[in-house]
Amino acid sequence: MNSFRLLLLGAPGSGKGTITKKLKNVVPNLQSIASGDLLRREIQEKTSLGQIASKYISQGKLIPDDLIISLVANHIGTLSHSTATPTTSWLLDGFPRTLRQAIALDNILKPRHQNLTKVIELKVPESAILGRIETRYVHIPSGRIYNLSYNPPKVPGFDDVTGEPLVKRSDDNEETIVKRLKDYNNMVKPLRQFYKDEGILTTVHGDTSDFIFPQVLQTLEDHV
Repeated sequence: MNSFRLLLLGAPGSGKGTITKKLKNVVPNLQSIASGDLLRREIQEKTSLGQIASKYISQGKLIPDDLIISLVANHIGTLSHSTATPTTSWLLDGFPRTLRQAIALDNILKPRHQNLTKVIELKVPESAILGRIETRYVHIPSGRIYNLSYNPPKVPGFDDVTGEPLVKRSDDNEETIVKRLKDYNNMVKPLRQFYKDEGILTTVHGDTSDFIFPQVLQTLEDHV
């Protein structure tokens, strides 16, 4: 098995988290680097970076690019100097979101000879995404997401790990999601072109993760 470094692109609700879970079942020691999870951890541990991020969030402002870039770079550096080995694979979820972030990531990885192996974009119809989000619930402290249709909690209404209540996010409504999908489609165009020019972009299509996942595996066939 050859190691790989994968970026998953996909609109909100496209199933990146589910694909990640499925890959972890297939690839031993796969390291998942989700920028949202890293940010929550920094905030919970009240690190200097987390405290700065908290101020932006409390003011309803977007986290600046430089902060997210620093967060991910630190984590990749930690992997490369500790748990990572020549056979360790990792994937990015939620970063980069902009062309500037993609270029910054490239500048981080190239000196370490850890260039991205593949970029896979999950293309899911908008109607399917809207249907998923209507039945989506989240455990706020951890960010774990459940879906009553295909990834339900073991005990209805409660997180599998902590047993704490799940909630429906206030922005999980059709109006907000349609706007987020439009924002994503505008944002992803330069990213898609950037990775297409790099020769590492593959797009997979489908309504469900069960249909999409075999395509992901086929894309990574030289590595899994």
